[in-house]
Amino acid sequence: MPTSTPPPADLVLRAGRIHTLVPGQEPQRALAVRGERVFAVSAAPDGLDRLVGPATTLLDLPGATVLPAFDDTHTHLIAAADSAHDVAVDGARSLPGFLDLIRARADSTPPGEWIRTAGHWQELNLAERRFPTAAELDTATGRHPVLVLRGVHNQVLNSQALRRCGIDADTPDPVGGRIARDAAGRPTGHLRGGMALIRPHLPVPDPAARLDGLRLASHAYAATGIGTVRDTNSSPADLTALGELRRRGQLGCRVRVLLGTLGFSTVRQVEDLLDGTEAWRYADDPWLRVWGVKFWLDGGIESAALEAPYCPAHCPTPGFTGQLAWEPAELQAAVEQVVRRGRRVGIHAYGDRGVRTLLDLYERVQQRIPGLPYGTLVMEHGGLADHEQRVRAAHLGIPVTIQQPLLHDVAAIQTEYWGRERVAALFPARAWLDAGADVSAGSDYPVGAYGAAHSLYGLTTRATVDGVLGPEHAVSRAEAVQLHTVAAARLTGETRLRGQLTPGRLADLTIWPDDPTTVPDHTLDALRPTHTLLGGSLVHGPA
Repeated sequence: MPTSTPPPADLVLRAGRIHTLVPGQEPQRALAVRGERVFAVSAAPDGLDRLVGPATTLLDLPGATVLPAFDDTHTHLIAAADSAHDVAVDGARSLPGFLDLIRARADSTPPGEWIRTAGHWQELNLAERRFPTAAELDTATGRHPVLVLRGVHNQVLNSQALRRCGIDADTPDPVGGRIARDAAGRPTGHLRGGMALIRPHLPVPDPAARLDGLRLASHAYAATGIGTVRDTNSSPADLTALGELRRRGQLGCRVRVLLGTLGFSTVRQVEDLLDGTEAWRYADDPWLRVWGVKFWLDGGIESAALEAPYCPAHCPTPGFTGQLAWEPAELQAAVEQVVRRGRRVGIHAYGDRGVRTLLDLYERVQQRIPGLPYGTLVMEHGGLADHEQRVRAAHLGIPVTIQQPLLHDVAAIQTEYWGRERVAALFPARAWLDAGADVSAGSDYPVGAYGAAHSLYGLTTRATVDGVLGPEHAVSRAEAVQLHTVAAARLTGETRLRGQLTPGRLADLTIWPDDPTTVPDHTLDALRPTHTLLGGSLVHGPA
């Protein structure tokens, strides 16, 4: 009986190694894509040649390695997009150099227009080891309001920007934040958690520039091997912009949105957010979906809730143990409102007191609302967590997202605040896995740098800007890859769609010039994919 010839594939890829991440399966040598999905794999490089037709794209890369596209399970794509046209200051090594970068931008910016910096830098990487002051920023330009961003929670304004925002000696500290002041009570320019005071005075973003920033940022993630991002602080307006970029077919990565509640303090605010985004609950687009709602329980580098005192720069008084952003009872009521409406919740908990408080809260929610689907309640960060907390999270079935690139970049400043012993215990991936916890990995850009290989490097070596910290918490290369692929797809509820390269799953894959699972440590950090494909379509590749 004659054998029918299968219709040709849209893409056939031959490579030296194709890691499907199927347990027990050896690396394959060929992969075929039809439509947006993997159609077949083969252990022989010519094993799928029968699927090559006149219109088939053939990639014959015998020296290359293929892996599933990576997820960044906790990052800020919106921040990357918003800063795509801002002043990059992460290369500065001193305040004069930092100010020169702003001065150069001022020379090409019409007077009166805002100048902003990107947020990915650390003040302790400057020779002076501190933030600039408003007065110092004034030396770079007195003709423009200047907003310096550092990470998500810190801002510095020059004098003109302080005046624009109406921030003076009589301005009260923002909710959950602080205005740094001199001995006379006058603002020095540095704010922590001050965007609520600043944002109303910023210009409305130009829609075209906003979309271009999202396009650039999403493709920049793809260029590092990241195929899906879980953006952990999006507004309804951000969601609308992402939807427009998706409609134009210009997204460079898939996006899973967590609607942000930064600055919220009441259940009513959360209800309004849910009401305003209700239509997105039913969107089933594999490129753009709302994952759930994001809350902050404690702070970050400078204000995480710890069990034992520490001494951040803004609070030199002994006995400081950080801050909680919500009253636990009010936060619990807000969380219950979200999950009763069928949405998921991710809550930021960085310090060990924050982690304990969050687990207490989640346990109460589970008791009051039994039968919640797995993955409804997620811990974002779980930075400093002891053995008891790790075991408890696993027992409660609370997935945890960790961010080794954050530790890589903030190790020096964090050590100055917390001491080396506590910082070395941050993000204990090995211990989380050994406790049976469901862990996935991300970057927390702009605090840490995004990138697949960069995260693998940190997870497996524990290398940071301040040396190797907590080497006992390192994991294997295979485990690190799993945290960004199989575990990440489980977190988003997309195990049947992504995370492995098997027939029927989306053809989201990365092609590497060397094998990220075996290259020496000293070359891993700088490794970049030559190609990133999503649904079989190229989103990053050779020009």
